[in-house]
Amino acid sequence: MREEPPSRSAPQWARAPRRELRARRLGPVSALEPSDLAPGLLLGSGVELGSGAELGGNVVIHAGTRIGDGCTIQDSAVIGKFPKLGSRSTASAEAPPPASIGDGAAVCAGAVVLAGAEVGAGAVIGDQSQVRERARIGAESVVGRGTAVDNDVTIGARVKVQSNCYVTAGSVVEDDAFVGPGVTLTNDNAMGRHARDEAPNAPVLRRACRIGGGAVICPGVVVGEEAFVGAGAVVTQDVLARAVVVGVPARQIREVGDEDLLDRWT
Repeated sequence: MREEPPSRSAPQWARAPRRELRARRLGPVSALEPSDLAPGLLLGSGVELGSGAELGGNVVIHAGTRIGDGCTIQDSAVIGKFPKLGSRSTASAEAPPPASIGDGAAVCAGAVVLAGAEVGAGAVIGDQSQVRERARIGAESVVGRGTAVDNDVTIGARVKVQSNCYVTAGSVVEDDAFVGPGVTLTNDNAMGRHARDEAPNAPVLRRACRIGGGAVICPGVVVGEEAFVGAGAVVTQDVLARAVVVGVPARQIREVGDEDLLDRWT
């Protein structure tokens, strides 16, 4: 049977008051039909939705996922899916635990948060971004649109990762760091030509460092606390705390002044 063409006006669910699209305090949601919560919603078994959670259309939440109080899950977001690894992948194939989204966090339209990932309270996962298994996103941090946070990454609190970045597996980004748009972190100097059991050599970005747009951070590099990496730099060696580095390869040109330290701006 052919369906009637959609009306030019907004569908009824979109015109409904916001309170009609809010989840109730449920614990496991097996007692309700998903359509009671939001249009096109798919829920796995044992999903927990906190009080006041707001769900968009066509959201998919896999089994066991915990969504905290006051969260926003926007249209077509996917939370808790299991990773699909390639036959030659060296990532852990162990089944991760369910995903967890902290109170007041937001997973924006089209974003994918895999099983085993933890998103802290008040964090924002931007449109079409990906947070892979066992990644940790700290409280009030922001992952920008189209950014990929790979498996086993740790991102601290109040970190800003801008759009279209790649945060490679095993990376550590400490509290209050800033990662500009299009930044790439890498973890493998041999580009795959090494023993399968060799661990990735991921970068570490120390507290309150700043990485300019389009910079590349090479494997194993440690960028020091309050350091500043200029836009487009290729960082092949460790950067000292408070150092300002620019260029290809990056070289130090001065130090961050006292007037530019984070404490002066918070």
